[in-house]
Amino acid sequence: MANLITCIRIVLSAALLFCPALSPAFYALYIAAGFSDMLDGAVARKTGTVSAFGSRLDTIADIVFTAVCLIKLLPVLDVPAWLYAWISVIAIIKLINIAAGYIRQKAFAAVHSVLNKITGGLLFVFPLTLACIDLNFNAAVVCTAATMAAVYEGYLIRAGRAA
Repeated sequence: MANLITCIRIVLSAALLFCPALSPAFYALYIAAGFSDMLDGAVARKTGTVSAFGSRLDTIADIVFTAVCLIKLLPVLDVPAWLYAWISVIAIIKLINIAAGYIRQKAFAAVHSVLNKITGGLLFVFPLTLACIDLNFNAAVVCTAATMAAVYEGYLIRAGRAA
């Protein structure tokens, strides 16, 4: 059941591609995808169906959701150059982590740390707060958390403590 919920998040994320950014339809799908992210892990723990496959599927769904949101939101926001640079640095760190995890474990290493969860929560509320919180402040908070999470993720992978 949990993996089905995760797959629904992937479908909802893909559907976001067909909605105008920041429209009511976008927000409805966005919120549904976000809630599915919170629900799948809880269902897996409650039903005793936590698995390595589910963890990896959840990571893939998170990547798809984040990528779709970036594709939809970046073109409609007045994003300063420093923010693009910071996002690029975070992406490079994450790619290095993926490569290091694969080299070290000969498999995809998924890290579900508290810092990653905080970053996910901040990313989730980001578009919902654009009307009332300055983009630059919002982005700096999210990028700070994402940078810390990516560096910590790299540490866990290199220490052999990633799943």
